[in-house]
Amino acid sequence: MVALCATFLVLLSIFLSFPPTVRGNAELKALMELKSSLDPVNKLLRSWTFNGDPCDGSFEGIACNQHLKVANISLQGKRLTGKLSPAVAELKCLSGLYLHYNSLSGEIPQEITNLTELTDIYLNVNNFSGEIPAEIGSMAGLQVMDLCCNSLTGNIPKTIGSLKKLNVLSLQHNKLTGEVPWSLGNLSMLSRLDLSFNNLLGTIPKALDNIPQLDTLDLRNNTLSGFVPPGLKKLNGRFQFENNTGLCGIDYPSLRACSAFDDANIEQLKQPPGEVDTDKSTLHNISETVYLQSHCNQEHCKKSSSRLPQVALISSVVTVTITLIGACLLTFFRYRRSKQKISNTAEPSEGRLSVDQQQKDLRASPLMSLAYTKEWDPLGDSRNGAEFAQDPHLFVVNSSFRFNLEEVESATQCFSESNLLSRNSFTSVFKGTLRDGSLVAIRSINISSCKNEEVEFMNGLKLLSSLSHENLVKLRGFCCSRGKGECFLIYDFASKGKLSNFLDLQEQETSHVLNWPARVSIIKGIAKGIAYLHGSDQQKKPTIVHRNISVEKILLDEQFNPLIADSGLHNLLADDLVFSALKTSAAMGYLAPEYVTTGKFTEKTDVFAFGVIILQILSGKLMLTSSLRLAAENGEHCGFMDEYLHGEFDKPEASALARIGISCTQEIPNNRPNIETLLMEIKCMKSVNESGF
Repeated sequence: MVALCATFLVLLSIFLSFPPTVRGNAELKALMELKSSLDPVNKLLRSWTFNGDPCDGSFEGIACNQHLKVANISLQGKRLTGKLSPAVAELKCLSGLYLHYNSLSGEIPQEITNLTELTDIYLNVNNFSGEIPAEIGSMAGLQVMDLCCNSLTGNIPKTIGSLKKLNVLSLQHNKLTGEVPWSLGNLSMLSRLDLSFNNLLGTIPKALDNIPQLDTLDLRNNTLSGFVPPGLKKLNGRFQFENNTGLCGIDYPSLRACSAFDDANIEQLKQPPGEVDTDKSTLHNISETVYLQSHCNQEHCKKSSSRLPQVALISSVVTVTITLIGACLLTFFRYRRSKQKISNTAEPSEGRLSVDQQQKDLRASPLMSLAYTKEWDPLGDSRNGAEFAQDPHLFVVNSSFRFNLEEVESATQCFSESNLLSRNSFTSVFKGTLRDGSLVAIRSINISSCKNEEVEFMNGLKLLSSLSHENLVKLRGFCCSRGKGECFLIYDFASKGKLSNFLDLQEQETSHVLNWPARVSIIKGIAKGIAYLHGSDQQKKPTIVHRNISVEKILLDEQFNPLIADSGLHNLLADDLVFSALKTSAAMGYLAPEYVTTGKFTEKTDVFAFGVIILQILSGKLMLTSSLRLAAENGEHCGFMDEYLHGEFDKPEASALARIGISCTQEIPNNRPNIETLLMEIKCMKSVNESGF
C-alpha cells in the first residue's frame, strides 16, 4: 500500500512539473481563427497549425511572454489580404499588434478594445474602412496607435482623450470627418499627433498647446478654420497646418491675419461646457471599465495558466485516492498540504523562475527586442545611463542619431521591392523617404554579419557617426532590431547613383557622358575625401583606411559632387565578410599588390585604389588593359582618353592626371605619393593651367 501511495505521489509531482502551454487552449483556437481571417487562402501563415505550439518559435510572427501567453503578433509587410478577426480579443495578454503594410480590409473589430494590455497597435497602410471603435478609450495601456493610410470614416472618438499613456497618435490619410476632439488636450504624454489629409473641420483646440510633451503636430490638408492657438508656435517647423484655408493667426507668416469675423469666433477656442461634462462622464465610465476589465496583469496571466489546472487536478486525485486507497489517506493528505504551501509561496513571486525556465523564456520571448517607438535600440537603451557612464568602452549614441524601426519601415514602405536599390548575400540597400520629406538610402545588415562583440560594434558605430566631410556619404543614423535580426544604417541619398554607372557606356547611353570639368571635379573631390579619412589637414581623429574604395563606392549627388560610401563600415562587419569584399576588390584591380604578401592595409593601399579610379575616369572604362596603361604613361591621349569626350578635354590636365594615376599605382608602396602630395599636385595643376602655362 505504501508503494502504491508513493507511485501516486511520484506521478502527481511529475505531471504538475510540466509547464503550462497554449497548446489546445483558447489562445490557440483564437490564433487559428485569426489565421483564417488574415490569410484566407492559407499561403502566408502555414506555420500556424492546430497541432503546433505558438510559444516554441514555430508560429511565424508570434512571441510569448514569460508565462507562455501570446503577447506579440508581428506580421507587418506579409502581403496579407484578409480581415482582422474579432478573435484577436481572446489573446488577453497581447501587448503588441503589428499588422502594418498589408492589404487588410473590413472594419476594425470593436472587440479589439477589450485588449487592455495592448501598448502598441500598428494597422497603418492597409485598406481598413468604417469607424474607429468608440470604446477604444478603454485600452488604458495604449502608447502607440498608428491607423494612418486607410479608408477610415466618421469622427475621431472623444474617448481617445482617456488614453493617458498615449505617446503617438497617427490618423493621417484617412476619410475622417467632424471636429478635432478637445479631449486630446488631456493626453499629457502625447509627443506626436498627425491628423493630416482628412476631412476634419472646426477650430484647432487650444488645449493642444498645453500638452507638455508634444513635439510634432500635423494638421495639413483638412478644412479647419478659425484662430490658430499662438502657443503652438513653440513647435516651430514641427507644426504643419498648410491647406486649411479657413485658418488665421498672429505671428504665423504663412497665415492670413484674422478679420473681424474671425475675432467674433475666437470664443470658440474656449472649451464648450457641454463637452467638458460629457468627456468627464465618459472618462469616468471608461476608468471603471478599465478597472473591471484589467484582468490580464502579470499575476493573472501566471495564475490562469498554472494554478487553476493544478488545483482542479489535485482535488480530483484526492477524491480518487480517498475512495480507492483509504489506508494511505493520511500520508497523501500531508503530502498534498505541503505541495499547496510550496505552490502558494512561490506563485506571487513573478521573478523567481528556475534557470531552465529563464532560458526557455529568453528563447520564447523576443518582445523586448522590438525596436519601435518605445524601444529603438536593444544595443543601447536596454541599459540605463549610469551603467554606460561606468563602462568607458560603451558609447551612447546621440538621440538625433537614433531611428526606430517604425521610422525605417515607414521610409521604405516596409522594405518594398520597388524601393530596392541593390542586394547581395549579406546586405540590401533601399531608397527611403523620411517624415520630413528628405531622401535617404537605408542599408540593412543581418546581425549575424556584424561583429560578435557588442563593444566592438558600438565602437565601430561611434567611429562612423563621427565622420563628417563634404565628400563622404553622410550617415544620418542607425536602428538595430534583434527582433528582426537586422541593423539599419541610414545615409543621405545620392540622386545620381554610383560613379560606375557613368563608365563603360554604350551608344544608347551617351546622355550619361561626364564632361571634362565634371571628371576633374570628381577626381579632386575623391582626393579630398580620402585625405579626410587619412587624417590630413590637422584632423584630430585617428587615421581611417577605407580598404575598399572603388567606382562602386563613389556616389554622385545632384550636382555630381563625389561622395565616398561605406567609410569605416569594416569596423561593424564580421571579418569573413570583410575578406569576402576584398575578393571583389582584387578582381576589379583595386587591391594593392603588397596586400597579398603582408595582409595589411595602409594609407598607400587606398592611394593605389585611387590611382585606378583616376585612370577609369579618364578612360571611361571599368577594366584597365595593359595597352591603356602604357598609353597613359606615354601621354598618348588617343590611347587612353574616353572616346565619348570627342576630344573636348584639357590636354595638359589630362596628361597631368594620367601621370598622377600611374604614380599612385606603382607596385612598390614607397614609390606612391601620399594623399597630401596628391592634393597639392592637383591644386598646382589647376594653378598652372589657369596662368596659361
